[in-house]
Amino acid sequence: METQNKYKAQPERLPKPTYWPFFLAFGLVCIFWGILTTWIITGMGIVIFAVALSGWIMDIYKELLKDDKDGL
Repeated sequence: METQNKYKAQPERLPKPTYWPFFLAFGLVCIFWGILTTWIITGMGIVIFAVALSGWIMDIYKELLKDDKDGL
């Protein structure tokens, strides 16, 4: 019988939890709700959406920089 190479599974590193997806979805809901009601809610939704999107992108960017520095 031949010798089999056994590979041990490496644990997956998960990103830290964040609230940005919630605020992104909330901003999207406000945008569509504002389309049905008033432009003020649409404007608030656009601002919330933009802030949440940039915050989420910055979190991902910081995590990628940290991974590069750690050598992963």
